[in-house]
Amino acid sequence: MGSGEDELRQSYADLFHGAPCGYLTTTADGVITRANRTLVSWTGLSEDDLLGTSLVDLLTPAGQLFYEARYATVLRLAGEVREVALSIRCADGRDLPVLVNAVIVPERDGFPEEVRTAIFDATERQDYERQLLVARRQAEASEARVRVLQDASSAFGLAMNAQELGEALISAARTGLLAAGAAILLQDEHGGQDLIADGVQVDPLISAGLMDLAAQAIEGDEVVTVSSLDQAAAIRPDLDLAMQDQRLAALSIAPLRGDSSAQGVVVCFYGRDQVFDDETRDIHAALARQAAQVLRRVRLQEELAHRALHDQLTGLANRKLLQERLEAALAGAQRDGRPLSIVFIDLDGFKPINDALGHRIGDEVLVEVADRLRGAARASDPVARYGGDEFVIVCENADAEAAGILAERFRHEIGRPLTSVPPRYAVAASLGVATWTPDDGSDPPEAERLIRLADEAMYASKRRGRDRVTSVTA
Repeated sequence: MGSGEDELRQSYADLFHGAPCGYLTTTADGVITRANRTLVSWTGLSEDDLLGTSLVDLLTPAGQLFYEARYATVLRLAGEVREVALSIRCADGRDLPVLVNAVIVPERDGFPEEVRTAIFDATERQDYERQLLVARRQAEASEARVRVLQDASSAFGLAMNAQELGEALISAARTGLLAAGAAILLQDEHGGQDLIADGVQVDPLISAGLMDLAAQAIEGDEVVTVSSLDQAAAIRPDLDLAMQDQRLAALSIAPLRGDSSAQGVVVCFYGRDQVFDDETRDIHAALARQAAQVLRRVRLQEELAHRALHDQLTGLANRKLLQERLEAALAGAQRDGRPLSIVFIDLDGFKPINDALGHRIGDEVLVEVADRLRGAARASDPVARYGGDEFVIVCENADAEAAGILAERFRHEIGRPLTSVPPRYAVAASLGVATWTPDDGSDPPEAERLIRLADEAMYASKRRGRDRVTSVTA
């Protein structure tokens, strides 16, 4: 019988010490009375170190706080706890995440009350949960990215011109990239630049080297970033100072690239140092790609609209645009009580050039004359090609005397020697001026009638010997 009891005790000891989980018993107040070898192995503490130690002393500070605030209370009230997540501080200083099950065994047969506790290594579970959390955050970030791009796409689709597109792109950069400000630098078809900015003064940054970074982004077709003022100083000596003056700490630049060439860049500015991860770069690049596609559509629409209202040879307003502007000018003259005049011009000597030198040279003459008229006209006065070698200029707030002076200026400019033809070919102009003054409160004449009066005055100049100005009133 004694031998059998010994074998049973040994089997129990083997089961206790060889269990795949940590196992220990404590007194009612948490002092360890037994610990198996598995727990000894996990903690790196000897059995002697564990015995007599309070369980709470093995825990990390956060675990101790939870043990005292919740674990011990629930254990005492419910008699057990299940799958409580704690962390044990091991002998080598590392933290071991564990799940703890404990049950109170009441006093019996002369044995005092004790708490039996099973401890499971939760490292793999914690890693798995961490991976799930990372995956969830990635999914949320991806969803947020898609939402930003969808919202931007909708806003871009409503843009009717480059200004509206730039404003929508800046709004998307603020929302999707949490930028403190943004700027769009657009290259037009003539090599000029359009700047649209919000939340930042761009000119000082351009002077400090921002354009060099923009050129780098365009040339490399990549997002260029400056993460801190220290990096800015390393790139350009004055760039960090210019950024600091505007309370900026970082920036990123993405190219707006068309089918074959760059159309500009979009720059985002940040008030704090930034870590530009792949997600941020991807969103910035994707916004720029979307905007570039819309910009091509906007530019095409603007070009088509321009062609519909402008003469293709000279770039001046055509008859349709002349009609619109003259009607608007007449309404404004009536409203403000100011005079309005138009000047009708027909070239003298143009037909011999066209017949002798050909239409290509004739076209060059028309372009040169158009440029002279554009330069001689006041900035507010639209110049139109009416047809053939005829031109019309609308002169707002100009009475007969002022319009006559302007007409003489046009006549003089046209009469100067042309650079596009040999010296023996000369061009002059016959001009007619028609003026309407809203003195009597009457309605203004129709635009067509005012043009016809100026045309008739122009023919009067031709009958009087050409190269002169004739004025009439409406």
